[in-house]
Amino acid sequence: MGQTLSHTNELVHRKANPKLKIVDGTGNPLSSEEIQIKQTNHKFLFGCGIFDVIEVANENVPADRLAFQEQKLDLFLDVFNSATLPFYWGTFEPERGKPLTKELKAAARWLKERNIAVKGHPLCWHTVTAPWLLELSNEEILKAQFDRIERDVSDFKGLIDTWDVINEVVIMPIFDKYDNGITRISKDLGRVGIIKEMFAKTREFNPNAKLLLNDFNTSINYEILIDGCLNAGIQIDAIGIQSHQHQGYWGREKLEEVLERFSHFGLPIHFTENTLTSGHLMPADIVDLNDYQLSEWPSTPEFEERQAREVEEMYSTLFKHPLVESITTWSFSDDGAWLGAPAGFVRQDNSPKPSYEVLKKLIKEDWSTNVTAKTDDYGIVSFEGFLGEYDVLVGGKKASFTVDKNDEMVQLVIE
Repeated sequence: MGQTLSHTNELVHRKANPKLKIVDGTGNPLSSEEIQIKQTNHKFLFGCGIFDVIEVANENVPADRLAFQEQKLDLFLDVFNSATLPFYWGTFEPERGKPLTKELKAAARWLKERNIAVKGHPLCWHTVTAPWLLELSNEEILKAQFDRIERDVSDFKGLIDTWDVINEVVIMPIFDKYDNGITRISKDLGRVGIIKEMFAKTREFNPNAKLLLNDFNTSINYEILIDGCLNAGIQIDAIGIQSHQHQGYWGREKLEEVLERFSHFGLPIHFTENTLTSGHLMPADIVDLNDYQLSEWPSTPEFEERQAREVEEMYSTLFKHPLVESITTWSFSDDGAWLGAPAGFVRQDNSPKPSYEVLKKLIKEDWSTNVTAKTDDYGIVSFEGFLGEYDVLVGGKKASFTVDKNDEMVQLVIE
């Protein structure tokens, strides 16, 4: 795998040393057989916001657009194993009682059929929420939110079992850019109160789901909120951290500082919304990123090289940390990227940027296991490999298995 000893030691938590026993259809060991062990998927989640799949799965766009989107998704599937789908209430159910369940189910199913883990984002958020909530009383808004969770979590159970339950609660009750139903009820319930209610309702309808609290605020205010939730008995399965870096890369030092502060909870950490641009940086005096509106924000060769360097350092830093389970880049492509930023791994025309090639090499080569070995007299072979899914090939035949952090021997039947 071509890694230095120090690099290998840094990633020991990402690996295991399994033993395989290879037998034939009658249970006899295949002794002294040369076998190939090839990783087919990672346990670690490398993801993107890939809303484009909705058009492909539903085939509801013109043929040329469909072909373009299919080409884009082929590039996505070649590298990534995780996807986030949009459940913004205002666009998912703009008219009350008419949610886009069919369209999103088709998208989730399309991804799952291709072995892509799917997360829904978000179930509760004050931005892009349903405008018709403003016609309701606070009591009715809360009931509508509960009903929404019951419906969507139940409808998508088995297709989507990971949710950003509630988004950006640090600012939620003091959000004053415009009136909205969710800020109204968050003022009534308080930050911890609304989180407790939303997590409990989500857990009720999918007890085994992985539930995240997600925020862009990485200050002590988010730490205090998480601490308050845990003290209130709320089961947070993972801490979601947004890292939209339109105004410049955080750098390794800040990444490590954020990781150190949020690690003391001992919970898994997901970098849920990452952005690194290949264009000019947004001015530092912009407070709300949504206020930066341009007619054109080009990607340039010089800044594409910068993006590639930053992607390599950021992903490597996060992958080394034992509590980080997932990294999601928010925009896979510049086409349709949030704020029109050149934030994707591929350009507007679907051509891959240097950052795409850099990350593909990390995921598919540096952090992947592909070895040839020979079984002993008892059909047993040991190897060191990154956690995830594997195929073993023996004489043109194949069996599949999973490598996780346990020392149990895996018996594989080749027939």
